[in-house]
Amino acid sequence: MSRRILAAVATALLMAACATPSTDYASFVNPKIGTGGHGHVFVGANVPFGLVQLGPTSIPQQWDWCSGYHDSDSTIIGFSHTHLSGTGIGDLFDITLMPVTGQVEPSRGSEDVPGSGAWSYGDRSREVARPGYYSIPLERYGILAELTATSRCGLHRYTFPRSDEAAVIIDLENGGCWDDATDTGFELERDADGQISAVSGYRFSTGWARNQKIFFRAEFSEPLADFVVNENPRQESQRGIARKALYGRCVLAPKAEGQQLLVKVGLSPVSVEGAKANLEAELPGWDFEAVEADARKAWNEELGKVRIKTADADSRTIFYTALYHTMVAPSVFDDVNGDYRGSDDVVRPGSFRNYTTFSLWDTYRAAMPLMTLIHPEKMDDIVATMYHIYKEQGDLPVWHLMGNETDCMVGNPGSVVFADAVVKGFRAGLSDEQIMDALVSTAEQEDRGLDLRRRYGYIPADLYRESVATDMEYCIADAALAQAATVLGYEDVAEAYREHSHDWTNFWDPELQFLRGRKVDGSFTEPFDPIYSRHETSDYTEGTGWQYLWLVPQDVDLLVSLFGSREATLAKLDGLFEAPDHIEGENASPDISGLIGQYAHGNEPGHHTLYLYAMLGRSDKGADLIRRVYREMYTTAPDGLAGNEDVGQMSAWYVLSSLGFYQSEPAVARFWIGAPLWDKASVKVEGGTLEISARGLSEKNCHVKEVRLNGQPWDKPYLEYSDLRKGGKVEFIMGE
Repeated sequence: MSRRILAAVATALLMAACATPSTDYASFVNPKIGTGGHGHVFVGANVPFGLVQLGPTSIPQQWDWCSGYHDSDSTIIGFSHTHLSGTGIGDLFDITLMPVTGQVEPSRGSEDVPGSGAWSYGDRSREVARPGYYSIPLERYGILAELTATSRCGLHRYTFPRSDEAAVIIDLENGGCWDDATDTGFELERDADGQISAVSGYRFSTGWARNQKIFFRAEFSEPLADFVVNENPRQESQRGIARKALYGRCVLAPKAEGQQLLVKVGLSPVSVEGAKANLEAELPGWDFEAVEADARKAWNEELGKVRIKTADADSRTIFYTALYHTMVAPSVFDDVNGDYRGSDDVVRPGSFRNYTTFSLWDTYRAAMPLMTLIHPEKMDDIVATMYHIYKEQGDLPVWHLMGNETDCMVGNPGSVVFADAVVKGFRAGLSDEQIMDALVSTAEQEDRGLDLRRRYGYIPADLYRESVATDMEYCIADAALAQAATVLGYEDVAEAYREHSHDWTNFWDPELQFLRGRKVDGSFTEPFDPIYSRHETSDYTEGTGWQYLWLVPQDVDLLVSLFGSREATLAKLDGLFEAPDHIEGENASPDISGLIGQYAHGNEPGHHTLYLYAMLGRSDKGADLIRRVYREMYTTAPDGLAGNEDVGQMSAWYVLSSLGFYQSEPAVARFWIGAPLWDKASVKVEGGTLEISARGLSEKNCHVKEVRLNGQPWDKPYLEYSDLRKGGKVEFIMGE
C-alpha cells in the first residue's frame, strides 16, 4: 500500500474517531407535557405532519379527553389511528384496534361496570412515549401493546400471554367526543389457501367534521383463524344520529407465552385501494424496529432544524417538546399518488401535497409564521391546499378538518395565513389574479356576520353573538388582505380593505376606554364589566373586555390616537396586568386561563399582547413579562401548558419567543424583538443557517440593549423576515 493511501486511511480513521455523533433531538422530547390540566395533547406514535396519529383512546370522551388521552385516567378502549392534539372540541379516533384474550363484549363499555366492553386499564408505570413510538401493558389481558407509524400507516406489535382465545377487535363505531359513525363496512381478503390475510373497510361519520370519510386496510403477520362481525344494538346516538356501529373480531390461533402478532394498517381519505397502495409504498415489510428507527429519524431531521445551546435541561425539554407539538399538524391528507378528497367530497388527482387539520384562528398567530421560517419547503403546498379549498367550497378555510369546513371560531383566519404566505413569497404557482380572487371572494361572503357588518358598518350585538370578537377578527383579516394586495400591486383593493381594517373603532367607548358591544340603534350593551365573560353569549369569544381591547395588532398607532398619547396607552396596557386575575360570570370559558392580571396566556387572542410593549417603545417591560410567561406558563409537568395546545399554537409562541422575536402583525413580514432565552441558537432556514446569539445573557442581563445583524448595528425594534430567511447572524447584546 502506498504512503499516500496509508496517509489517507489514517486521516479518515482519525476523522471518524473525532466525529461527534448526530444529536438525538427526539430524546429531549417529553410527550406527556400537556396531558394534564386542559392541554389536550396527543400521545402516541406518529411522524411529523403525518395523517396517522396512532395512540390510545380512553373511555371518557369529554372536553379534557379531546385527544383521547389524559394524565388523570388510564382506561384504554383501543388504539385509534387518528387523533387531534390540543383542540377544544373532540373528533376522529378512527379505526380503533384492541388486542384481547377471552370472550369479551366488543364495545367501549363503562368503567363503572366491571367486565363491560373490551376496555382495559393501561399500566402507566411501564408506559413508554417518545417521538415515533408508544407502548403500554394492558393490565386486563397481560398484553404488551407497541405502536409506531409512517405518514399514512400504523404498525402495531402485540405480545400475548398464553391464550387459546386471543383476538384483535377492530372498532368502527367509536369516534371522538361528538362524532357518530353513519356508515361502516368490512371486506375480507383471503390467500391461496382460503385463509383470511387482510381486512379492509371504511368508516363514514358525522361530528365536528360533518361528512368525514376514512378507508383502511389491515394486514396481519399471520393468517386469521376467523373473523366475526358484531353489530352493536345501539342504533341512535345521544345527538339523535342514526349510528352504524360495527365491530370485527379478528380471531387468532392459540398463543404461547410471549408470542407476538404484528398488524399494519394503511389509511386513505380516498378509497380502500388507496389505503392498500399507501401500505405497499410506506410499510411493505414487518420490521418494527426499522419502522420505529425511520420515524425517529424523521423527527430528528425536523427537530434538528432548530438547535439551541442551554445548560438548563428542563428548558431544553420544554423547547423541544414545544417544537415537537408544532409538527403534529397540519396533517397530510392525500394518498401517495397525490389523490385527495376535496371539500366538496369529490376525489381529485393532486399536483401538490394536500393537508388538513387547520386550526387557523389559533395558528395564524405564531404556528403558521413559524412554518414560513423553518418549513418553507411545505408552504407552497399549504398555499395550494388552501386555494383548492377555496375553489371547492367558495371561501378560504376557517377551521378545516378531514376535508370538512367546521366554520369553528370567528373571523377569516384562513385569509391571514394565505395573505401572510403570499407576502413572504409563497405563491404555489398561482397567478396574482387567482390569489386576489380567493382573498376578496372570502371577504365578500354573506355569512358568519359579514352581511351584518356590510349593512351596518359593524356587527350589532343584538343580532349576532360574540359580535365584537367576530368583527375585530374580520378587521385583522382585512388588514392582511390589504398587505397582500399592496405586494401584488392592487392598490385600490389595498386601500379599500385597509380602511375596513379600522372598523373596530365602531366599538370604542371614549368614556370607559374599552371596546364594547354595540346594538343596531348605536347604543352600547349594558351592563359592562371588563372582567366578565359568559361562554358563547358575551360580546367576546373566550375572553373579556380587558383582553379584547388589545386585539388590534394591525392598528397600534390608531389605538394610541384613541387613548390620546403613547404614555396613556402604556398606562392602560400596564392596567391589563394589574387588573384582578379572575373572571366574573357564570359559565365563563375555561380557555381563559394562564392569567397575569387579565392577560390570559392560555388563550390565543392575547398572544401578541406582550409584544405591544416593543411596538410602543418599551420593550424592557415586555421582556420582563415574556420571561415571567416562560417561567410560569411552560413547565415539564403533565399540566405544563397554560391552556389548550391548540394544534401547535401554544407551543409555537414559546419556540418563536424564546429565539428572541415574534410576528405580531397580520401578514406584515417582520418579527418584533422580545426576550431571547438561549445563549446560542441556530435555525435552518431557506437560505442556509440563521445563527442567533444572546451575548452576556444572564438572570440580570436579560434585556436586549443592542442588536447586530451580520456584524452591522441594527437600530429597529424588529427583524425583517426577508433577512431571517436568508440566514446569517443575529446578535443580541444583553444588559440589565
